[in-house]
Amino acid sequence: MTFCILPRKCTLLGLLLTTLVAGQTPDPAPTLAPAQNSAVPEKQDKRVFGVFPNYRTADGNVPFAPISARQKLVIGLKDSFDGPVYPVAGAFALLYQAEDQNPSFGPGLRGYARRYGTALGDQTIGNMMTESIMPALLRQDPRYFRIGSGRGSVLHRTAYALSRIFVTRTDSGAPTFNFSEWLGNATAATIGNAYYPDGRTASDTAQRLGIACATDAFSQVMKEFWPDVKRKLSRKKD
Repeated sequence: MTFCILPRKCTLLGLLLTTLVAGQTPDPAPTLAPAQNSAVPEKQDKRVFGVFPNYRTADGNVPFAPISARQKLVIGLKDSFDGPVYPVAGAFALLYQAEDQNPSFGPGLRGYARRYGTALGDQTIGNMMTESIMPALLRQDPRYFRIGSGRGSVLHRTAYALSRIFVTRTDSGAPTFNFSEWLGNATAATIGNAYYPDGRTASDTAQRLGIACATDAFSQVMKEFWPDVKRKLSRKKD
C-alpha cells in the first residue's frame, strides 16, 4: 500500500512504544530465533486496532508449518477486500484531495472519486503482489511471524518487525531475502504509472516503492505490539 503519511505514522508509533516501554523491562540477551516449545499457536486478531486487516500474522513461537499457494491467495484477498479497507481508502483519498496530490484528477467529487479509486488500486495490487502472487512464484512465505513480549525488549522487537521487509522465510522455513516484498511492491508501483498521470517518472515510481515498503514495515510493528496494547487496555478497563 502506498500512503504518503509517514510522519503521522511515526507519531502513532512513538506513542505505542512509549506505552509499552512503561510496562516492560529490556531483555539483556534477546534472540531473533523463535522459540519452538509452544504446541498451541497464539490466536491472532483479524484486525489491528479493530481497523487494519491482519490476516497474515502468525505465531513465531511454534514450529514452522508451510502454507500452500491457495492459502497465500486467500491471505491476499482477505487483506485486500476486508470491510474496513474501504473507509480507510476513503480517508486517504480525502487526505490526498486536501493536499491536491495528482492535480490532473481535479477538485470536487470527481477528483475525490479518482483519488479513492487509485487508493483502492494501490492497496489491492500491492497486497496481491506481495502476499499472494510473488510468494507463490518465488516459494516464499508472506506471513509476519510475531515473536511476542516474552522474546526481548521493545527495541529488539521493533528492530525485528522492521527487518521483516528484508528477511522472510522460504516454504521450507529457511530465512531468505524478502524478494516478494520488494519485487511485489516494485511491480505495483510500476503498474501505478498507468493511473497516475502526474507521477510517471522513474523518481515517482521509486518513491511509491519506498513508501509502500516503509508502510509495510510500520504495519508489522503494529502487528507485533497490538496484542500487548490490547492487554494493557483490557487491564485498565477492568
